[in-house]
Amino acid sequence: MGTKKSVVAGAIVSKAGRPGAGAPQKQQAEAPTKTLTQEAYRRLEEMIVTLELAPGEVVSEAILSRRLGIGTTPIREALLQLSRENLVQIIPRSGVVVTAVDVRLQLEVLETRREIDRLLARASARRATPAERQNIAELAAVTEQAVAKGDVREFLRHDAELNVWLGRSARNSVAMGIAGPLHSVSRRFWFYHLGEGGMFAETAGLHLEIIRAIAAGDPEKAADASDRLIEHLVQFTRHTLPGS
Repeated sequence: MGTKKSVVAGAIVSKAGRPGAGAPQKQQAEAPTKTLTQEAYRRLEEMIVTLELAPGEVVSEAILSRRLGIGTTPIREALLQLSRENLVQIIPRSGVVVTAVDVRLQLEVLETRREIDRLLARASARRATPAERQNIAELAAVTEQAVAKGDVREFLRHDAELNVWLGRSARNSVAMGIAGPLHSVSRRFWFYHLGEGGMFAETAGLHLEIIRAIAAGDPEKAADASDRLIEHLVQFTRHTLPGS
């Protein structure tokens, strides 16, 4: 996996506190119960980001319902959310199309993420409680283990849990509501181009710098680390353009 490319921070939202997921015990005790719609969204978002549902693929509520073992109503609600996040297009009476991977959109997303992620990193470092800092530090440790193993999917799941905790500790639901969909688009773009270079460990390391700064309660260091990660991702994105 040493030939892997860039990792985007952010939200394939894995089921926090799920037994065997490697999450700290405190997190398991505090994690909220997910609704069926939230579970449908989590699983569909992960399938799209990791290309299990490929760009251009056409699916239906009924197919996805059978595949996930979740009723069509939660599936429909999850698809509506994913359509607002530019990951699927719902075509009435025809089905659901997974959207294409778009370089232009990715650059616009990163331009926006630069400001939002900096705000969240600084706020989280300033406002996190001691218990939240401990949970974040423990999750960062298991995330590092995933990186050491070169396990990209495990890294993404832990990374998603970290983003949930960072969003919670920042105490800014508006910023987190904006950041989540942006991270989904970014992660899919990264995963799509994953085999084109050898930046997995480097990019994961930049993300972990943000986490460590937040756990240490250093707002400015967290904000600076966030900026470095985004700049790294911008350069990665530009290198995917033809002729780069």
